[in-house]
Formats: sequence, C-alpha cells, structure tokens
Amino acid sequence: MEEVGLAAAAHDVSLWALFMQAGFVVKLVMLGLLAASVWTWAIVIDKFMSYSRARRQFDQFEQVFWSGQSLEELYRTLAERNNTGLAAMFVAAMREWKKSFERGARSPIGLQMRIDRAMDVTMARESETFEGRLASLATIGSAAPFVGLFGTVIGIMTSFQAIAGSKSTNLAVVAPGIAEALLATAIGLVAAIPAVIAYNKFSGEAGKLTARMEGFADEFSAILSRQIDEKLQPRQAAQ
Repeated sequence: MEEVGLAAAAHDVSLWALFMQAGFVVKLVMLGLLAASVWTWAIVIDKFMSYSRARRQFDQFEQVFWSGQSLEELYRTLAERNNTGLAAMFVAAMREWKKSFERGARSPIGLQMRIDRAMDVTMARESETFEGRLASLATIGSAAPFVGLFGTVIGIMTSFQAIAGSKSTNLAVVAPGIAEALLATAIGLVAAIPAVIAYNKFSGEAGKLTARMEGFADEFSAILSRQIDEKLQPRQAAQ
C-alpha cells in the first residue's frame, strides 16, 4: 500500500501534466486536434454572423421589392452597390433585361432564358458562399475521433512498452500512461462533436437561404415574363 501511494504521488494527473508527460507523437496529435477545435469555433462564429446578416438582408430586400416600388427605380438604387443574396440576383436579372432590350431583343423565349440563366449563375455563386467552409466542419467531425484514437493507440503502446521495461503491473504505474493516451481520444471528441453539430445546423441554414433564393427567382422570372410579353408583343405585331 505504501508503494502504491508513493507511485501515485509521483505522478501528476492534471490535464497539463498528462499532456507534458505524453510522447512526441501523442503531443502532436493533441496539438493538431486543439488547432482543429479552434478552427471549428472560428467557423461557427463566422457562419452564425454571416447567416444572421444574410437573413436580415433578405428580409430588407423583400420588404422593399414587394412595397410597390418600380423595378427600374429599385435597379438604379442597387446597381452601383456591392450586392449579395436576393439583391444580387435582382441586379443580374435586370442588367440582362436592360442589355437585351437595348440591343433590340426579338425572341421572348431567348430573353427569358438569358434572364433565368443570369439568376441561376448568381444563385449558384451565392449558394457557394453560404456553403463555404462547411466541408471543413464535416472533415473535422468525421476525422477527429479517429485521429484521437490513433493518438490513444500510440500512447497505450508506449505505456505497455514502459510497463514491460519496468516489469511492474502496479495500477499506480499503469494508470498515468493510460490516462495520457485516453486524453487524445477525449480531445478528438471535443473537436468532433461541435463540428458535427455545427455542420448539420449550418447545412440546414444554407439550404433554407438557397430555397429562398430559388423561390424569389421563380417569382421574379414570372414577373419579367409578363413584362416581356407586354413589351415584345406590340413590337412583333407592328412587324
């Protein structure tokens, strides 16, 4: 009993002490996982702020768009700005609309296709922005537990080698080495769990924003389609 007490006292089992006592490979694994955890929280904070800002911008634009203001006036207001989201889609569609009529557009179908394509390209670019860095969260969430397990395996192998060298299976001798190894798995889970939760959360948010853009594209395309008919039918009748 006295030997067990002395052996236990010789080992500090605080987290910092376990990290400092770990081998080089296990330390490298732990530092990598800690860096991944910091990167995860940086992405979480950035995405939370950017999605909140995007929702506010969507709401503000839709309020102005459906307020009854003329499309030309709204286009002149937004044309010189650095637009994102719905405003960027609106400006892209109106720019294509104006260019086509300035060049004497004759085919309603061709004009409608060009406007839809302009909105699709803008929507794809905005969706890519919303989904940016989500792949990093998915990678961390799926890989971090296995990286931590790798560190644990290396740590346990080192502990067993030390046990074989000391020829002692005393629990007080074995426990610190095992604890050092298991710390790598714990850090892996600390990095992985928030990453998985954040990925699922923000993937849903990105999907909702993309769905709002798709809905606006359909509604605005219908509005422009009616105006195309109104503008081109008299021209075609005159010819």
